[in-house]
Amino acid sequence: MTTHHAHHGLPLWQRARRHRYAWKAAIASAAVALLAAGCGSGAGNAASAAPSRAAAKGVPAGHEDPAARSGVPAAIRAKGTLVVGTSADYAPLEFVAPDGHTIIGMDADLAHAIGQVLGLKVQMVNATFDSLIPGLAAARYNLVMAGMNDYKSREKVVTFVDYFSAGTSFYERSSGGPHVLSLASLCGHSVAVESGTSEQTDANAQNTACKKAGKPAVTVQVYNDQNAANLALASGRAQVGMADSPVAGYIVKQSHGEFKLVGHSYGTVPDGIAMPKNEAMAKPVLAAVKALMADGIYAKILAKWGVQAGALTAPKINGAIS
Repeated sequence: MTTHHAHHGLPLWQRARRHRYAWKAAIASAAVALLAAGCGSGAGNAASAAPSRAAAKGVPAGHEDPAARSGVPAAIRAKGTLVVGTSADYAPLEFVAPDGHTIIGMDADLAHAIGQVLGLKVQMVNATFDSLIPGLAAARYNLVMAGMNDYKSREKVVTFVDYFSAGTSFYERSSGGPHVLSLASLCGHSVAVESGTSEQTDANAQNTACKKAGKPAVTVQVYNDQNAANLALASGRAQVGMADSPVAGYIVKQSHGEFKLVGHSYGTVPDGIAMPKNEAMAKPVLAAVKALMADGIYAKILAKWGVQAGALTAPKINGAIS
């Protein structure tokens, strides 16, 4: 998950959290305050967008669907607000706007659009990625939208409504990086990943495979958010970065030549809107996603963020393939 936030004309992925120092300045001063405007390091730091039913900027408003709304649990209907957890360091899927607190991106737009279909306000709550599923279990959120891959292992603890798809891509500094083509190419190199992601799992598995084959180990560097992983790569502490393909592409684009994509993307899987296991919200959320697809709002949101390649045509509940 990946990138964000401060203004003063800096690319989103270079902006450091509340103090808003670009990564180059942070490196030069050796005072790297990794307070990336996206993921807070704990619940006390987590930014939260005010509940809203307003249409996202540049996206047409959705229409309330009484049939879909009727399936929303009574407690949520009575409250009138859908609380959506995210990890806002993963542009263009979710990140913090230049105002320092509004959560924007494809997932944020879709969350608000789903809320409109269900007749609910939406409150986006920012947290570290690895805390999101525990947050669902603790009833801090009704849903999680954070570019979360739907795997059968995760389906054991949460229910997903699949709405997007993405693979994993590699990226590195534009000059002097290793010749990485695939996971197998990581042997002997250092890779920066975000904690709790499938990229961390894949890098650790490849480290085991490299050692088993008698090859040099993979040095897996795990960071609390994607901004910190990007900074490790930019500063030379890591040689390779890994992220979901649309996110890696966005990081490279926003780096203005500092980074480049390398190797081949792999492992395209569905991304899911997560909720507690066997949650009654699954059917109304699925109905809302289908409604947004039918009226073209889903396609417009993906086009707005340049991620049309990840579009699904048949959303489903718990559609993991592995």
